[in-house]
Amino acid sequence: MTAQFAVGGVAIDLDGTLLDTLPDIADAARRMLYDLGRPPAEDGAVRACIGDGIPRLVKRLLTGQRDGEPDPAAFERALPLFERHYRDTFLQRPLPFPGVLEGLVQLRAAGLQLACVTNKSAAFTLPLLAAARIAERFDLVVSGDSLPAKKPDPLPLRHVASCFGLDPGRLLVIGDSDNDTRAARAAGCPVLCVPYGYRGAGEVRDLDCDAIVPDLLHVCALITPNRS
Repeated sequence: MTAQFAVGGVAIDLDGTLLDTLPDIADAARRMLYDLGRPPAEDGAVRACIGDGIPRLVKRLLTGQRDGEPDPAAFERALPLFERHYRDTFLQRPLPFPGVLEGLVQLRAAGLQLACVTNKSAAFTLPLLAAARIAERFDLVVSGDSLPAKKPDPLPLRHVASCFGLDPGRLLVIGDSDNDTRAARAAGCPVLCVPYGYRGAGEVRDLDCDAIVPDLLHVCALITPNRS
């Protein structure tokens, strides 16, 4: 592969791109559903709910619909239950996907500024990065509650580009879902997608990305560091 992107920084999604957090999220989801007297959810059903933060995940678990709105009273009961259970489970086994550790090392060695940009709240994001022993690889972490808007809004990516002193066109985005691609397109950033991860029923080939990479280890072959 030849270099295609001249970039000075990289913004990488967390759930489904850096870390395989599904087992711990699914564990908390099943505990919440049990408390509510509802049938348990299979991992595949929980996977389809991930990507827009915990409140939306809980709404999807309650309704079985991507954009469903549950009864407000049921949601008010369910949300704190999930959050309580997730606090007990989210650090059980946060595993980086294959190629992540090596890929981050290569990107840092290339002199690129790195950011983690996620819709997960900071209360979970920062401990997860630390537990996976990759927190020190990032110059900046933008969580779902760090700014007034989160992905697919372009604000988090524009914020990263500004902090890095880059034009958005020099900030490469790496993710696994349409939240990442839509945010990147709106911000004017190039975007790569990984074929694994969490994107509901959609296929990675259907995402509006510039290229699909097998894992983070293959990213460096597609970029030329350019910090201007």
